[in-house]
Amino acid sequence: MGGGGGGRGGAGGAGGRAWLWGSGGNGGSGALGAVGDATHPGAAGGAGGTGGDAGLLAGTAGAGGNGGDGGSGFNNSTASAGGAGGAGGHAGLLGTGGTGGDGGVGGTNSDTGPSAGAGGAGGAGGGGGYWLGDGGAGGVGGTGGLNTGTGAIAGTGATGGTGGAAGWLFGNGGAGGAGGDGGLTSGSGTAGAAGSGGNGGAGALLYGDGGAGGAGGAGGVNAAMGNSGVGAVGGTGGNAGLIGNGGNGGAGGTGGNQTSGVGNGGAAGNGGAGGAGGQLYGNGGQGGDGGVGGRNTAGGHGSSGGAAGHGGAGGSARGIGDGGHGGAGGAGGNTAGETAGAVGGAGGHGGAGGNGGWLSGSGGGGGNGGTGGNGTATSLGTTAVGSTGGNGGDGGAGGAAGLLSGNGGAGGNGGTGGYGGNSGNISTASSKGGTGGSGGNGGIGGRGGSFFGNGGAGGSGATGGNGGNATMGTITAVGGNGGAGGVGAAGGSAGQFGHGGGGGNGGTGGDGGTAASGSGTTTHGNGGKGGAGGDGANALLIGNGGNGGNGGFGGGGGTPGTGGTGGTGGTGGTWFGTHGTNGKDRP
Repeated sequence: MGGGGGGRGGAGGAGGRAWLWGSGGNGGSGALGAVGDATHPGAAGGAGGTGGDAGLLAGTAGAGGNGGDGGSGFNNSTASAGGAGGAGGHAGLLGTGGTGGDGGVGGTNSDTGPSAGAGGAGGAGGGGGYWLGDGGAGGVGGTGGLNTGTGAIAGTGATGGTGGAAGWLFGNGGAGGAGGDGGLTSGSGTAGAAGSGGNGGAGALLYGDGGAGGAGGAGGVNAAMGNSGVGAVGGTGGNAGLIGNGGNGGAGGTGGNQTSGVGNGGAAGNGGAGGAGGQLYGNGGQGGDGGVGGRNTAGGHGSSGGAAGHGGAGGSARGIGDGGHGGAGGAGGNTAGETAGAVGGAGGHGGAGGNGGWLSGSGGGGGNGGTGGNGTATSLGTTAVGSTGGNGGDGGAGGAAGLLSGNGGAGGNGGTGGYGGNSGNISTASSKGGTGGSGGNGGIGGRGGSFFGNGGAGGSGATGGNGGNATMGTITAVGGNGGAGGVGAAGGSAGQFGHGGGGGNGGTGGDGGTAASGSGTTTHGNGGKGGAGGDGANALLIGNGGNGGNGGFGGGGGTPGTGGTGGTGGTGGTWFGTHGTNGKDRP
């Protein structure tokens, strides 16, 4: 130990190794870092020990030890990071790899110290048996340290450990560890950002699935004045070997909420991409869903909700197999923030679907877009403006089919726009409702197989958010305008023998807000424009053309919104097939 604040916590010892048969020993945990004082920083937590390898012939490898928590700061001293988790041991010919150790928690910051400690990284999972065995799971990343002081940053969450790879012949890759959450702040300052999820391990070279990616950590909550923490991206799914399915991508972490004062909700993390399917046979993994944006629940002036995370792309198949489905976009965070500067968070876009195998297989569907965050009512001062709703996310594109045969994936649908907030009370002179968010656009349909296969349907546009009402304004009251409906996407092209994909429908425009009777001069908000329908795709030799999507209706209001035009139907095949129906135009 050094004087004053003390030295780094001791590292855990490595687990013992087995020789011919038997399990490896677990690694020891790292020691807790010493607390700082007025002149010395807190000490870092000790690293966890490595897990012992299993016997050369058979046995389970030992788990890595957990990292020690970081030492807290005191007065104006710095808090320190948590220790990293130890790596899991490796298996021999037959057996499972060891699990990685979890990272330690970052030290707490108090008083006027500059920052709280970061969490320790999760340990990597050990490799599976050379002949047979699964890889070990990665350890969880440590949580960032708490900030209870003033003007400081809470600790950053750490990355989750990578999943261990499987062996040569048979076995699945290990799952990636979840990322650590960002630290909470209860003093003035910024909450901590989260750590990303670990990537999944690869499946065995001959036969086995890839491991799932770990979920991204959640952004830290801000329970004082300031912005909340950002959520982290999910880990990528592991690839399969020769035969097997790709691992699913990890979900994105949620953005931190702002629960006490002025400040924005944190942006959310994106979902991780799915892993690729086997080179000979297997499906691609699904993309992880995007995280939900953080909310502002405190009503701080001009404070907005956090943007949502986008969905991860689906993994592609490589030989024979279907592409993975794209992850859905997360919902944008709602805001209770008042005044015109406050906006609900945008919804996340859906992830693209993975492509089908180069020989044969269907494309994965695109993920749906997330809903935009809602605005809130306000009655502040003599002039009150409701906050604006967030825009909905776009749907992801459908994946393309394989070379020989397969159907294209359907495009994802757009997310609904958030509604605008209401405004005004009995003492408000001038009030205006918030504007509704636009609906998200649909994703384009995927291409059908080059020889045999139908094109995927285009995704539909979403409904726009309604405008907020002006509940009272003694001089003027104006309702908020409705958001525009999303545009429907075009259908995917067909193969030589197959039908063209139909176009998606356009979304309906949001309704304009009303201006309350009994106010001074009143003006109702305008309705949002309806979205156009997507075009149907043409057939090539034999097959029907896709139908065009219908246009969306305009929203109602003081001036109703214009309706969207319908999409054009695709032509039938040169040898045989009917022409697709044109979509309906809306007034």
